[in-house]
Amino acid sequence: MRFQIRTAKQKHFLHAGEFRNEFAGKAAEYFFRPKKAKNLPVLIFYYGGSWKSGKKELYSFLGNRLARRGVVAVMVDYPLNPEFQVPSMEAAATNAVIWTAENIREYGGNPDQLFVSGHSAGGHLASLVAVKDSNFEQLGKENPLKGAVLIDPAGLDMYSYLMETSEGEGKKYTNAFTTDPEIWKQSSPIFFLEAGQIPMLILEGEETYPSIRAGRGRFTKVAEEKGLDVEVKIYPKKKHIPMITQFLWTWSRGYEDVLEFLEKR
Repeated sequence: MRFQIRTAKQKHFLHAGEFRNEFAGKAAEYFFRPKKAKNLPVLIFYYGGSWKSGKKELYSFLGNRLARRGVVAVMVDYPLNPEFQVPSMEAAATNAVIWTAENIREYGGNPDQLFVSGHSAGGHLASLVAVKDSNFEQLGKENPLKGAVLIDPAGLDMYSYLMETSEGEGKKYTNAFTTDPEIWKQSSPIFFLEAGQIPMLILEGEETYPSIRAGRGRFTKVAEEKGLDVEVKIYPKKKHIPMITQFLWTWSRGYEDVLEFLEKR
């Protein structure tokens, strides 16, 4: 299948005072689509980097390979720490979803088949926009997402993690998450799981970080109690970073699992 890369101009998804009284206008999208794309499923992706590093251009390999498999891929930049904190990242991530839903037909995507994904810290942001409908409601919108693919996601229960470690190993994250336990809770997707939410697929490395495994375990336990459609797939012998670098290979298991998830919705 022939494909082409479409790079969007810089788009500011948030304006001062519009959302949570914080400015997070540093978000832009990078599009990848088959050459004759029309009405294809759309995957929005947020990269990882401990909430402080990364850029969308580094993930062109993912966008390219998804386009080859018939998916319109949208790589999203978002505001990073130390200049910004997690609430600003969440706001920008939410506005990126809204902009994509309203404009993706121009790029051959189907706004009724809109999915969100991310690795590590990006998986955290993806899960927040997936479960926090209130973010969309505050902007007078409905959550348009049909599903979420979380790749070795961090921060699913950041509240519990920081309550235990904010003076120890977790202290390095308090600049991004602040030292306020209420913000930890508001930034933890586990507290926003409700019956009837969109399906989620979690891809986890068997040898990932213990904190990621523990947070995911608590998250899926609550999801199961609420009857949510959350599937977990464990990748044998995979560590945290290889869970995203596997996508350098077009025919990796990662693509097969992601595409199967999209095709079922």
